[in-house]
Amino acid sequence: MGRLAPLSEEPINAEDDNTSSSKKGRGQTWRNWIKTHFSLVFNKKSDLKILLSVLGCPLFPVPLHPKQPLNEVSSSAQYIIQHFAAATGCRKLEGTVKNIFATGKVTMAMVDDLGSAGSAAGATGVSQKGCFVMWQMVPNNWLIELVVGSHKVVAGSDGTVAWRHTPWLDAHAAKGGVRPLRRAFQGLDPMAISAVFSLAQYMGEKRISGIDCFVLKLSADQTDLAERSDSTAEMIKHVVFGYFSQRSGLLVHLEDSYLTRIQSPGTHPTYWETTMSTRIDDYRMVEGVMVSHAGQSSVIITRFGDNLKPPGPAITRMEETWTIDDLAFNVPGLSIDCFIPPTDVQKDFPEEDLVWGSPSD
Repeated sequence: MGRLAPLSEEPINAEDDNTSSSKKGRGQTWRNWIKTHFSLVFNKKSDLKILLSVLGCPLFPVPLHPKQPLNEVSSSAQYIIQHFAAATGCRKLEGTVKNIFATGKVTMAMVDDLGSAGSAAGATGVSQKGCFVMWQMVPNNWLIELVVGSHKVVAGSDGTVAWRHTPWLDAHAAKGGVRPLRRAFQGLDPMAISAVFSLAQYMGEKRISGIDCFVLKLSADQTDLAERSDSTAEMIKHVVFGYFSQRSGLLVHLEDSYLTRIQSPGTHPTYWETTMSTRIDDYRMVEGVMVSHAGQSSVIITRFGDNLKPPGPAITRMEETWTIDDLAFNVPGLSIDCFIPPTDVQKDFPEEDLVWGSPSD
């Protein structure tokens, strides 16, 4: 069987609704995506699918255990993460947490101009409300079910394959290896935040949302980027910045961006830059650990290139507010069987393709 189409973290085209289920599950390729992708992002009728494709289940830019020589780790970064670990109390749970369960609510909207914090000012479409349930099992197993409006999106990882299922594309797997779910890094999983950012690069200080912060940076390495590219779409960069409060030590802001170069034979290249910025709020104690219970994410997708009509960059903006209703560690009864991918994901991935080696995507 052929390899499944790559998981795109950008919007998926609505025209695929009219194709047969077999074409949706197996025939969607980067080339088909390119032909139809541009019209969807700027088609207001497709707002909900765009929101779910971009904001629903994005992956973190780097794997849970990023590859970085210890001699490149700064003492400043180590100090910041030690401060974060002390502030959240997550060290006391290291080695004892086997799984995490969380439920929450989301509100998504397209926006003309990003409104003030916590608002959907400037929304051009109807705000879409929904909810989600998320399970994680150490180290790389996770599953999320998200229902917004009339659509349900499910995504997961069994530690080897990361996949996503949408009503318009069925189940499809990620290019490259496995990365964690970004939503877990929005203050929900202090242990993972501590582990990943302990190897980050210290970038200095910055005041954001009125809070003086230390800034740490992580970047996907060239091997990871190459695995997520093909002859038509090249992933040029994917970086993430974590902003840690100098006063409280907590992670209060998360920003990541990726740049993709897309070019079909005989055409001019087009560039897509997607930036997701998340404010992380409302830390509360859960079983002795400080966990964020609310926040807001804003996304800006910029498309630019020499052949755009009308000339100049085209920009799409969207926004999500989220709250956490319940969170628990070590839920009884959660087993590895809960993270088995859908049958069509397993069937369309030959055994040799499952062995990706390094924990990258």
